[in-house]
Amino acid sequence: MSMYKHYSDGRRRFLKMSALFGTSALISPAIARAEGGGADSPENGGFAASRSRTLGKGSCALEASPLGFGVMGMTYNRSQSPSREQCIRLLHEAVERGVTLFDTAIIYGPLSNELLAGEALSPFRGKISVTTKFGHEVINGKGTGRQDSRPETIRRYCDESLRRLKVDAIELFYQHRFDPRIPVEDVAGTISELVKEGKVRRWGMCEVTPGTIRRAHAVHPLTAIQSEYHLMHRDVENNGVLDVCRELGIGFVPYSPLNRGFLGGCINEYTQFDPNNDNRQTLPRFTPEAMRANMRIVNILQQFGRTRGMTSSQVALGWLLQKAPYIVPIPGTTKLSHLEENLHTLDFTCSPQEWAELENAVAATPVTGARYNAEQQRQVGH
Repeated sequence: MSMYKHYSDGRRRFLKMSALFGTSALISPAIARAEGGGADSPENGGFAASRSRTLGKGSCALEASPLGFGVMGMTYNRSQSPSREQCIRLLHEAVERGVTLFDTAIIYGPLSNELLAGEALSPFRGKISVTTKFGHEVINGKGTGRQDSRPETIRRYCDESLRRLKVDAIELFYQHRFDPRIPVEDVAGTISELVKEGKVRRWGMCEVTPGTIRRAHAVHPLTAIQSEYHLMHRDVENNGVLDVCRELGIGFVPYSPLNRGFLGGCINEYTQFDPNNDNRQTLPRFTPEAMRANMRIVNILQQFGRTRGMTSSQVALGWLLQKAPYIVPIPGTTKLSHLEENLHTLDFTCSPQEWAELENAVAATPVTGARYNAEQQRQVGH
């Protein structure tokens, strides 16, 4: 079977499912705005796909589809990668289905992920937003493991990302990790200059503390904070990050919203990760013993979804979407079926009481294993 026929058949299945379950996942944010769609209302436990979400406010605001797309796993840290042609086709399918926020970074590859995003998504300039990240040092196409957010480096990375992404301006430029050697005020000041020069439209930060967010935001307003957030890792609820985002009008973008695929139920203690292209083998939470223990949490999601017609992935994404209207998760995938599954999350509604019951059930089940090893953990929470 040809690749084109595979995707054509998948599209026919998707349209048939949409006829059965509603067409909301096919409605673009532009159409939604024309119809008067506004921010979702978590009070009723719902999240209509026909409504776009807004990251940030004022001149720094960025409208996005309720679910974005994490491009990283197409080329980096997720074992086997599909062909370039297949990746481009899937990214085009995501655009067709109304996804408008796509996330990449310089370190992914390094460089190859930005190149893929540029080739696949530059034809849709003005219709979608491609976000990328600076901060991890890359020399001669290889990551060094160090941080470099010196103003001159940010400028160089910006110019190089513009070329790889084939755009005139970066819609949202994140500092990927905090650089302890460089005051955050200097980073924000450099971004402010790049905004004035028209090379960057907005900026964000990843895995930082409320204090750092406040200092950065005071120099140049932030559009979004990106941190890991899902039912197995809820630190941002307790460390003040979500609170400061709400207070200052900053959007929040959860990465790894399915815990690197684990909450989808397709990974277990017998899964073999590619030793050359999968960081999960280095994470304490992905040892066979930890996955065996944590499967109890996946079972809770599956049990919750079974009586509601939802998969565990849809339950995990739906829980995030109902937490706040300024949250836009960015699940990644290399499969059309998973893209369809993720977008169908937007067709379901559960009551606040139901979500609370799910939260309580998961919270009562201890998580085995840390999310990062010691070296990676030292890079977050500054």
